[in-house]
Amino acid sequence: MKVLLVNGSSHKNGCTYTALSEIAKILNHEGIDTDIFQLGNPEIRDCCGCNACKTTGECVFNDMVNDFINKAKEFDGFVFGTPVYYAHPSGRLLSLLDRAFYAGGYAFQYKPGAAIASARRAGTTASFDVLNKYFTIANMPVVSSNYWNNVHGKAADDVIDDQEGLQTMRNLARNMAWLLKCIEIGKRSGIEIPKQEERIYTNFIR
Repeated sequence: MKVLLVNGSSHKNGCTYTALSEIAKILNHEGIDTDIFQLGNPEIRDCCGCNACKTTGECVFNDMVNDFINKAKEFDGFVFGTPVYYAHPSGRLLSLLDRAFYAGGYAFQYKPGAAIASARRAGTTASFDVLNKYFTIANMPVVSSNYWNNVHGKAADDVIDDQEGLQTMRNLARNMAWLLKCIEIGKRSGIEIPKQEERIYTNFIR
């Protein structure tokens, strides 16, 4: 079993990375392999709604988003981490997720997902809420912890001092490992993925 940890920060070893590393440490201890996908700071354009992906299965803009979709196919669970900018996730991460979930939603379905947010002070819960909505539109079990999945600090050393935040990360990792193991046992027992009804689109509300 493998979990992909997505660092939505431009800073490779900053606050978000520190929180993700705490999660990876526990997952590894639980026998779950991990890999960190570093977004970095390349330009990632947003979705233009061309719908070409509906026939090709990948985004028409051939950049790291398609690399991410292909990588996601190999993983059993996901943790998406973001720094907080103006009380919302990083725009780069949102552009990645908009396009990846629209063009390659099949790579995420029925795989557990979790979101974490890192802020100096405020805006974490709003960012946390935004990221969770990607999971709930893609048939993904949402992994929780004993508190909202947030850490606080202006620098990585501050996050290390946030003992409650790091404990929340560790409990999140244990819950992710537990759920992945339960899913694996279910598969071995012949429990199949739920069959979906043909999608209904309602374009108005009366």
